[in-house]
Amino acid sequence: MEEQMMVVAEHVSMRFNMSSEKFDSFKEYVIKSIKKQVSFNEFWALNDVSFSLKKGDSLGLIGLNGSGKSTMLKTIAGVLKPTKGSVKVFGSVAPLIELGAGFDMDLTARENVFLNGALLGYKRKEMEEFYDDIVEFSELGNFMNIPVKNFSSGMISRLAFAIATIGTPDILIVDEVLSVGDFRFQNKCEERIQKMIDGGTTILFVSHSIEQVKKICNKILWLDHGNVKMFGDADEVCDIYSKA
Repeated sequence: MEEQMMVVAEHVSMRFNMSSEKFDSFKEYVIKSIKKQVSFNEFWALNDVSFSLKKGDSLGLIGLNGSGKSTMLKTIAGVLKPTKGSVKVFGSVAPLIELGAGFDMDLTARENVFLNGALLGYKRKEMEEFYDDIVEFSELGNFMNIPVKNFSSGMISRLAFAIATIGTPDILIVDEVLSVGDFRFQNKCEERIQKMIDGGTTILFVSHSIEQVKKICNKILWLDHGNVKMFGDADEVCDIYSKA
C-alpha cells in the first residue's frame, strides 16, 4: 500500500522587498511611498526548494541563521504564500513557529489555553477534556490564573508546547521553541514528540542542536541562503553538515 503524502513542496521561492533606506518615522515612509520615492532591494529568502514528506516522517531543517528555515516553515503553516511554486499540506497542522504566537499576553494562562485551542480548531468541550493534561505536562499548575505577560520565556514555551501537542495533529511544526526550556523539560518534549511520530504524526523541526535534530528526525533539509544544499537521510546529512 502506498504511503500517504503529508507535505509536498514544489519549486518554492519566497521574495521579500526590503527598503534600501532608513526612515525617521512611519509618516515619512508613507509620504515617500505615495510620492514613489522609496526604492526596494529584492531579497530571496527561498530559491526553488522542493521536497516531500510522508506520514510519520520527521524532517529537521538545518542551516545558518538567515538560511530560510523559518520562512520555509511559515509557508508550510500557511502564514506566508510562496512568491513562486506551491506547498500542499494534507491534514491538520499544529504550529509552534514563534514563542507566544497566538497568545494574548493580558489573558491568564488558563484563558490562553482555550484561546489557542480555538485557533487550532478545537471546540471548548474538547479543550476542557485536554485541560488537565496541558496543566500537568506544562508543570504550571500554580500559575494558570496569572496573566501570561508575567511569564518567563521558558514558561511560555512550556505552555505553548503542551497546547500544540494535545490530541494527535497530523503535522507538528516546531521552530526553536525547545531551546528556551531547561534540559529536563527538553527531554520531556522529545519523548512526547517521539510518541507522536510513533503514532503517525509528521514532524518539521528546527533546532541549532544537531544532536537533537539527529535524535528526533529521520530526514534533513539543509538550506544555505535559501537554496537546498542537501536533502536526505538524517545521519548522512548531519555528518556532512558538521564537517562543513
